[in-house]
Amino acid sequence: MPKFDDHPTVKWWREQAAVSDRTVKTMPLNVDALRQLCLDAGADDVGFVELDRPTIADQYTDIVGAFPSTKTLLSFVCRMNRENVRAPARSIANLEFHAANDDTNETARAIVQRLDDIGVRALNPAAGFPMEMDRFPGKTWVVSHKPIAVAAGLGHMGIHRNVIHPKFGNFILLGTVLVDAVVTEYTYPIDYNPCLECRLCVSACPVGAIAPDGHFNFSACYTHNYREFMSGFTDWAEAIADSNEALAYRRKVNDSESASMWQSLSFKANYKAAYCMAACPAGEDVIGPFLANRKEFVQTVVKPLREKLEPIYVVPGSDAETYVTKYFPHKTVRRVSSGIHPRSLQGFLFGLPLLFQREQAKGLNATYQFTFTGSERRKVTVTIQDQTVQIEDGHNGTANLKITADSETWLRFLAKEYNLIWALLQRKIRINGSPKLLQAFGKCFPS
Repeated sequence: MPKFDDHPTVKWWREQAAVSDRTVKTMPLNVDALRQLCLDAGADDVGFVELDRPTIADQYTDIVGAFPSTKTLLSFVCRMNRENVRAPARSIANLEFHAANDDTNETARAIVQRLDDIGVRALNPAAGFPMEMDRFPGKTWVVSHKPIAVAAGLGHMGIHRNVIHPKFGNFILLGTVLVDAVVTEYTYPIDYNPCLECRLCVSACPVGAIAPDGHFNFSACYTHNYREFMSGFTDWAEAIADSNEALAYRRKVNDSESASMWQSLSFKANYKAAYCMAACPAGEDVIGPFLANRKEFVQTVVKPLREKLEPIYVVPGSDAETYVTKYFPHKTVRRVSSGIHPRSLQGFLFGLPLLFQREQAKGLNATYQFTFTGSERRKVTVTIQDQTVQIEDGHNGTANLKITADSETWLRFLAKEYNLIWALLQRKIRINGSPKLLQAFGKCFPS
């Protein structure tokens, strides 16, 4: 084997370097040329954000963790076929979601390849899945595409928590490319929100995840729409494990649900709803039929989704269960576990705002002070007041209930692996205050 200095590749590079300077380019990329490069690669619109933009400061650590030399965030959109998304037949809608997701990832890869051809380093995180599941149930995504797209001027978030593009509406998927170069000009948020606040997304959602006042119930959306992803899959796997025979399994999971899970495992997981996107009439290319005849739009787009006979997956005791029973009595309520089992205190605290059920918290105004001991030590204050939840580090204010718990025991209790009474008897969990307040706390976070 030749010595390092005599290796053919090493010698070739050094010969080339002697002819032309191969140091990293410092000249900004021309914004017009870069935009055209992205459009030629398959993007339908694109914007550019400098890494140190204050509005995305909370994304900085994750971005440089993925690609330390990032200087510019290249945000782009790929359009979806909206009639496919609107179809009551979820097989049609899901085929569109998955095909568009593949297109978005291929577009991002093409952009990175073309930048590499001109000597610019870049990296493209996934548009959706796959994600970093070793972090689950914490933040599994590498880059938060939505706030970056808003910062880049590609739209604003609607009340349904989807980015609405001013021209294409919410029938888009988002991609982000991290670029090791600056550009000659950056783009900024548009000066209006394309969201019409028509509340059709509120009407279409079968689990009440979107409230008329703009409140969003993450748990309701996640449990139903993502039934065949992540925690829903975990819950299904546990249903198999808990069944000692086929008949016991069938009592928990019917044949169509088993077939649906097989389909997801074979052909990619299927979204159960996403009706909020289907019903949205915002965007220049989309709004025409809605403005021409609103009644007909509701009859042809929203009503078929509302009237669809289908199972709706809810956590027992959740706001979603109450909502479905009241507003969609013709749909079949399927009570399932959220499948979320935090394995760290950070995961537990991260999940509290996402799992909080404000209707279950009605009338509860209490301050809880947690002292965690053992392998993870931490002091936390959780305040539930006026149907909101606030989490703070340290002990703040006057506690209505004080909870001291061994961190490992607490996490096992949340995962239903440890009995609370036994933990109290062993003094691995201790409470100072009314036990009813602990029960009330649990009702706000059903799992």
